[in-house]
Amino acid sequence: MSALLQPALAAGSAETAGHYAAASGSLSGLWLLIALPLLGAAILLLGGRRTNTWGPYLGCATVGIAFVYGLVSFFTLRGQTDRAVDLHLWTWIPVNSFHVDAGLLYDPLSSTFVLLITGVGFLIHVYSLGYMAHDPRRRLFFAYLNLFVAAMLLLVLGDSFLALYVGWEGVGLASYLLIAFWFYKPTAATAAKKAFIANRVGDVGLSIAIMVMFTTLGTTSFAGVFSNAGHLTTAAATAIGLLLLLGACGKSGQFPLHTWLPDAMEGPTPVSALIHAATMVTAGVYLIARSTPIFDHTDTARLVVSIIGAVTLLIGCIIGCAQDDIKKVLAYSTVSQIGYMFLAVGIPGAAAIAILHLLTHGFFKACMFLSAGSIMHAMNEEVDMRRYGGLRTVMPITFACFTAGYLAIIGLPPFSGFFSKDKIIEAAYDEGGVRGWTLGTIALVGAALTAYYMTRLMAMTFFGERRWADDAHPHESPLVMTGPMMLLAVGSVVAGFLLTLGGALQHWLEPSVGPGHEVGIHTISPIVLTLLTLLVVAGGVVAAWVQFGRRPVPRTAPVAVTSVTLAARRALYFDALNESVLMRPGQYLTRALVYLDNRGIDGAVNALAAGIGGGSGRLRRLQNGFVRSYALTMFGGAALVVAALLAVRLGS
Repeated sequence: MSALLQPALAAGSAETAGHYAAASGSLSGLWLLIALPLLGAAILLLGGRRTNTWGPYLGCATVGIAFVYGLVSFFTLRGQTDRAVDLHLWTWIPVNSFHVDAGLLYDPLSSTFVLLITGVGFLIHVYSLGYMAHDPRRRLFFAYLNLFVAAMLLLVLGDSFLALYVGWEGVGLASYLLIAFWFYKPTAATAAKKAFIANRVGDVGLSIAIMVMFTTLGTTSFAGVFSNAGHLTTAAATAIGLLLLLGACGKSGQFPLHTWLPDAMEGPTPVSALIHAATMVTAGVYLIARSTPIFDHTDTARLVVSIIGAVTLLIGCIIGCAQDDIKKVLAYSTVSQIGYMFLAVGIPGAAAIAILHLLTHGFFKACMFLSAGSIMHAMNEEVDMRRYGGLRTVMPITFACFTAGYLAIIGLPPFSGFFSKDKIIEAAYDEGGVRGWTLGTIALVGAALTAYYMTRLMAMTFFGERRWADDAHPHESPLVMTGPMMLLAVGSVVAGFLLTLGGALQHWLEPSVGPGHEVGIHTISPIVLTLLTLLVVAGGVVAAWVQFGRRPVPRTAPVAVTSVTLAARRALYFDALNESVLMRPGQYLTRALVYLDNRGIDGAVNALAAGIGGGSGRLRRLQNGFVRSYALTMFGGAALVVAALLAVRLGS
């Protein structure tokens, strides 16, 4: 296959030649990053039951090898002068003026995502060996995992918006298959359908944005679009930016398309970790960050991105405070943390900070999801935290790993979340004016609420009296599950420090997302803001500990609660709102159209057919073969002719 690609590699892409260097050396095999997991998925899907025994290990191996090759490619790129390499594969769509090449773009942004996707993805694959050990369909599970990773890699490596869109839709398909893996559960089937439909709503925005790009700029390649973005009118740039945001909201679970994300918890826990930590939900952040040259020409679209992020992070925090399902709490925390990323990526010069939080979030959220899966594995798949309590003594490794993720997400130094979340709050305040103070205060309130609901989770799960069911015998998970958890826990501790050491990540991403914030220009002193953030975080921790750590936790939900708590339990009524505003009117419209089609269009067609059929039947009766009937008909006709002639004669 490599030999077949050589002519294409030599030909290059005329459209992007002036912007990116051609691939050479080890980077000429970048297509292997996608081909390896895709090949694994094909073998597992087509191999049938013959692959049941060794298939899962093949699924792990393909992603592991892709990670190793991603590391080699990363260090190769670091050693090159040109930090953006374009690998031309073949001419994909040569239709008149619509010319699209199939190619891969490997630059600091895409290389960072490759390491995150394959690295965390590999650990989740290994974890799944233990978690799905007794599932009779685990071969298919690993096939879907491989398919998901391949699609996600295509999404971040494609060198055009059209190639990105192919990966985008592939991720949507694979996520549907994974969420509905236990399709015999009605809740899982419903959740998968909900996720699929919500994503399609966002995908409409992305597809229209690509069409607008082509009609206004004549290209969909990153190089062509970004180099000509300055020629866009403000209205066109704003329209494209808002349409891209709609697509990002669907894939990343942002308001108002966020309701599918918590329901996706119906899939197996490794799916939750894969979707919510490092891959699918970060695709929207990648899209906005990649499209920075477009958003640089529209302050309106940038502001809307930050507003959507701010609203979403508050929604996720508020709902997370009232959930008792451990996976739902983590799901709404994901909604909230992605909101932080959107808030940051909408601020000029803060895209690198958003990617920093995306990377640290990939470590600590995957760590917590896998730890939650370890708890469920030991508790007969129980997810209600009111049935937990005191698990720290019987599951010490899981407790230690979850604690690392917990301290990272609340932003306690020196854990990774401290280095990224504080930077987002600082960048928001640095906007200045009403916008900056509003966004910064919302981010600060979100930090306090995050500390509250995560401390509540810790207290209900690991501390207090044991509230287990009689048939529950919690125990520590096997090494194949705790091993990946411990590695992710290490990342939760040190990733933030390593990525920010000497501004490493910001300098690395600068060729892709532009320069960062100006140094020394701050609305609030960074030291003062850090102390203020730690103060509000401590307040959230103390409030949750007093309420749930020092008091007995009821085994059933209390009935007498405030209206805010009741609304949070019901996801702030967003599902009810969607049903009332979108689903039910859609159902009524469908029923009306079906009635009109049946009784109107089909009725008219059927009536015409019945009229012709009935009339022909009556005419057919005249041809009965009896001579006397024909003679009578002739006599009647002659009589009519004579009568007509007489009438004319008398009238004249």
